[in-house]
Amino acid sequence: MLREIILPKEEISCQTMTASHIQKFCQLQSEQLTNQYPILLARIVYYDCYFKTHKEVINYANNQVQISPKSLKYLRSESWLINFPSVGQIYELKIPDIHLFSYIFPIGYRNQKPEYIQIIAEEALAKNVQEYIKKSAILLSNYAEIYLDHARQKTEIRLLEHLLHRIGHQLRSYLALIGLYAKNLCFGLKDHPRYEEANIICQSIEDIDTNLTALINCGQSEKLRVTPRDLRNLVIESIKSLQPLLSEKKVKISIPETSATLLIDYLQIKQVFNNILSNAIYFSPESGMITCNWQIFQEEVLIKISDQGKGLSPEDMQKIFTPFYTRRPGGTGLGLTIAKKIILDHQGNLWAQSASQGGAQFCIILSRSKNI
Repeated sequence: MLREIILPKEEISCQTMTASHIQKFCQLQSEQLTNQYPILLARIVYYDCYFKTHKEVINYANNQVQISPKSLKYLRSESWLINFPSVGQIYELKIPDIHLFSYIFPIGYRNQKPEYIQIIAEEALAKNVQEYIKKSAILLSNYAEIYLDHARQKTEIRLLEHLLHRIGHQLRSYLALIGLYAKNLCFGLKDHPRYEEANIICQSIEDIDTNLTALINCGQSEKLRVTPRDLRNLVIESIKSLQPLLSEKKVKISIPETSATLLIDYLQIKQVFNNILSNAIYFSPESGMITCNWQIFQEEVLIKISDQGKGLSPEDMQKIFTPFYTRRPGGTGLGLTIAKKIILDHQGNLWAQSASQGGAQFCIILSRSKNI
């Protein structure tokens, strides 16, 4: 009788996933496979993107004698691999000096090398056992994609952190020089009618320095100040801060009546909405409509912000989150890069696509109940 395939929920969390998690998952899958008669050995080869190499997990059925070093060397040599067999199909193969049934189930190919489940059985596999192996392979493939996506996000976060610190250091150097001259100007104009203007410059520099500190801190996920916040209220606050831009172009923003509680750093996520909405306003036509919708799931919220502009070109789709890429005259090209970094720090996701009715659409996934 086939046993149910168990997916370890605690292992698949993208928030805590490390290089050991996929190994443990493969180990569990191999143990479950060898619990099914007539499977004697299950060997899983997978790609570890943290170490950028292929690894293996081998498990034997209870009381099963291990195969000889020579036979194991043959399996690892992959000399039996011919013409990259199709993914999702099971193939029988012959192993020298082993008078047992051997099968290979390719899962995928990375770096010109295969990922697969290899089975050695006491007798030919029945159809239901083959189906069980196929389900195991699908689970393993899905888990590997989650693991790979998590590794990519961590790499993106490290690159963005480095970028933010570099930019912050450069801007602080210029800001310190401007601040010095501004203070000297204030000192020299103390009894002059223009003193108030010089003083405003000094205060503005202090505000910029404060915002710069916040910008640099958003490159350090451990400094997130996460609290439960109301999504609809957050969006309304963001819209209020953009009211001058909305009035100038006579653009309206539509939002749902429903809401949800998010676990977020309020100031950072508000910065994300400010950036995406200000871009939407800029690219909207006069008297256009921006639509902000969200779908509430058990542990996440999917937020979609759509405008009625010209939409995204193929180049935009490739570079939109790349630092310094912008189509706005005078733009820094850092707003969406920083927004992506903030969302990744919140263990969420942010991507752009063309809206079904034309225009651009930005999609955000944020957590409702998980700890960050």
